[in-house]
Amino acid sequence: MYYYRRIKDLREDNDMKQKEVAAVLGIDQRVYSNYETGKREIPTHLLIKLAKLYDVSTDYLLGLTDKAQQK
Repeated sequence: MYYYRRIKDLREDNDMKQKEVAAVLGIDQRVYSNYETGKREIPTHLLIKLAKLYDVSTDYLLGLTDKAQQK
């Protein structure tokens, strides 16, 4: 099981619904929900889209750093 707590936090901080984020990613809401809950691993190309959407680094999304943006 994978854990991507930050993608849920960022979505909620940006007042977005799962359906809206899924539309940006071009996927079904149920698939996106599985990413948030850790039931599925996020493919790299979608991880990059999420990082661009929220203007954060992929390392931040993955929990590898606490700095949201790279300098």
